[in-house]
Parts: sequence; structure tokens; C-alpha cells
Amino acid sequence: MALTACQKQADTETTATPEEVELSTLSTQDDAEADLVYNEVYEIALGTEETGIGEMEPDGFDIITDVNLRCYKRTVDPRAPGVFPKTVIHDFGTGCLGRDGKFRKGKIITRYSQPLVVPGAEATTTFDGFYVNDTKVQGRHTIKNNSTASNRIFTRAVIEGMLSRPNGNYIKWSGTHTNTQVEGMGTPLFPRDDVFSITGGARGQNKRGDTTTTWSRTIIEPLTKAFTCRWFSKGTVNITRNQIAAILNFGNGTCDNDATITINRRTVPIKLR
Repeated sequence: MALTACQKQADTETTATPEEVELSTLSTQDDAEADLVYNEVYEIALGTEETGIGEMEPDGFDIITDVNLRCYKRTVDPRAPGVFPKTVIHDFGTGCLGRDGKFRKGKIITRYSQPLVVPGAEATTTFDGFYVNDTKVQGRHTIKNNSTASNRIFTRAVIEGMLSRPNGNYIKWSGTHTNTQVEGMGTPLFPRDDVFSITGGARGQNKRGDTTTTWSRTIIEPLTKAFTCRWFSKGTVNITRNQIAAILNFGNGTCDNDATITINRRTVPIKLR
């Protein structure tokens, strides 16, 4: 994410030092980045034909110069319809530029116990040399269908997630979230009109130069995520670092990459990336 501006209330008094505020701001940015990266992995697994809930993978995976071509090769093993467990590999090869402006390379590997439309079905994703731009994505991502007769619910977890930079900096991130469908239930095999409400929490650690910081996060107001939007469009998250709380606000429902961070009544507009 890129810091764009800072607004300060005239009567603001803070008990945290400027350095502490800066570290909390950076931790909040890194938490949001990790959440978006692994949520994209969730949507890839969920939107894959036959194994997921329908053919609808992220639009950003179209090649930027030709929206009719995909930015990856997909293989399925075994290929026979209806035979499970089944492994699906999204292979971006040596790399290509997606329509969302991100350069991806390497493999996303997902093993399904059953199609994810089936209650009780599980999917586990790992990575083989997978990069988003210059950031290496590692860890394990799981999904379980915990739907009831009246609600479609998916529980997703990130175990020992890590985003590594070429300069040695990193974000470590693990968490569990519950995605409850709130729109699009009438078209169960057409995810393009689906909207989910997300709750849960995570823990993170980042390294920037010689500084290492840890934090925890809890969703206060459920996040809103439409399948056709790359961003969380609404909701608030509390990020706590050394007892300093920051509030990450994703906005009022508009599909864009605008958000704000508030620490000790200081609000900083940011751009998600």
C-alpha cells in the first residue's frame, strides 16, 4: 500500500511517540496486504470450475494486453469428472502481467476433498515458487464448507503464511476467518453475483530493515467482499501493536482501493495494493 496524505485533528493529543505511530501504521498496512493476498487465494480455489462453486476466477488473472487470454495454465488431476480427491494447479510459468497490473509467476496448488459446494468439503492450497510482483508467497491456506440449510458459510485459515521481499523484509501472517454469503444465494452455481460478510482475526509479524514488529488483528465491523470486486469495500479492523490500537476502515461500500488508518485520532488515507 502507498501512503498518500495525512490529516490531523487540531485537538489531537497522543500518548504514543511518532516512531510508535509510524510502526503501528506500517503494521496495519502490512496486515491489510497479507489479508488481500490470501483472500485472493481463497477466491481462486472457490471460483474454479467443478472443484469450486463455479467458473469465475479473479478478473485480474486476464492478461493485461488481451482480456480473452488467461495469465496461467490450469491442470486437473485426476481429470475424470466427479472423481475426488482432486488436485488443481494454476501455473503462471515464468510470469505474466495480469489485468490488475500485478505480475505473477510460479504455481498455486490446491487439493480438494470434494467440490466446495458440498457441506463438509475441504480444500488445501500450497505454493511452489509463487510470486506476486517481487513478493514470494508461502504458507498453507485451507477452506472448509461449514454451510447450514439456510446459510452458505466458508471457514478459511492461513497457517504460517509469509510474504518475502527481495531485500530480506517479510510479513508473517496467520489467521482464521468466516465468510458468510449475504447476496447471490439464488444462483448457487454462478458466483459473479455473490457477496460475503467476513469475520475473524489474525496475528502478524513484519521485518523492515533492522526492526521487527508483531501485532494482532480483530474484525470489528464485518468486512464486505463482492466476488467481482478486488477489494474489501466496507468494514473495520482493529490492529493492536504494543497496546497501541489502530483502526483500518475499508470505506462505505464502494469498490475501490481506498481505506483509512486511524491511530490516536489521527487519520491517514491509504491506497491498498
